[in-house]
Amino acid sequence: MPQWKDDAKPHGPIKMNNGWTVEVDANVCIGAAPCTAMAPKTFALNDDGKAGILTTVSEDDKETILNAARSCPVAAIIIKDETGKVIFPE
Repeated sequence: MPQWKDDAKPHGPIKMNNGWTVEVDANVCIGAAPCTAMAPKTFALNDDGKAGILTTVSEDDKETILNAARSCPVAAIIIKDETGKVIFPE
């Protein structure tokens, strides 16, 4: 069973150690799972087949997480910088 960063909100938003906030829009996510292959320390699929954010999220670097977000066919991963500005999707 994956260890979610926040059991109450497995999809986030999750504030990372690097200042970014990562969130999966569960209403948009289709469970295609390229994010889990690209950033396996950040994302895993939960019981409903949607991507969630793992406790090990801060072990992946920014580039890895950004590439995982870009790999999502439906752009369900939202990344914001420390000021709250949306980095992805652009």
